[in-house]
Amino acid sequence: MAEIKNPDDTLVITLKDGDVVIEMLPDVAPKHVERIKALARAGEYDNVAFHRVIDGFMAQTGDVKHGDMEDGFNIGRAGTGGSSHDDLPAEFSKLPFDRGALGMARSQSPNSANSQFFIMFKDGHFLNGQYTVWGRVIEGMEHVDAITKGEPPKNPDRMVSVRVAGDAA
Repeated sequence: MAEIKNPDDTLVITLKDGDVVIEMLPDVAPKHVERIKALARAGEYDNVAFHRVIDGFMAQTGDVKHGDMEDGFNIGRAGTGGSSHDDLPAEFSKLPFDRGALGMARSQSPNSANSQFFIMFKDGHFLNGQYTVWGRVIEGMEHVDAITKGEPPKNPDRMVSVRVAGDAA
C-alpha cells in the first residue's frame, strides 16, 4: 500500500476492481477538500455513477443528486446536479492537471463547483488554472483506467463507497 502521510487527508474510493487511494490537498484547495470530506462522511458519494468517462481524458462522477445507482440513477440528468450545499468559490492553483490529478467539475462560472469531480486519465494541461485541483491518486490508478467509458456509459461504473482513511482507524 502507498505511504499515507495523513489519514485525515486521504480519501479511499472503492471501485468494482479495487480501491483508489487519493491524497487530498487541503493546503491547495481547503474549501474543496472540506466539501469532499463532508460528502464522503455523510455517505453521499456511495453508489454514485461515473456519468462522463472520456477515454484518454478523464472520468467524471460525484453528482449526488442524480447519480446514485441505488436511488434511481437518472442517465438523462446525471451530471446536472450537485449536493444540498452551496457552490464553492474557485481555488485555482499552479498545480498541473497531470495523470491522476483530481479536479472539481463546474459550469461556465468559475465559482460553481459543488460535488462533482473528475480524475485525469492523462495529462490535460489545457485545464491548468481553470479548474480546482484538490487531490491526486497515489494508488490504484489501474482501477481508474478500467472505468467503463462513455458519455454517458451504457452501463456506468460507480463509486461503491467513498471514505476518509482516518475515519476507519
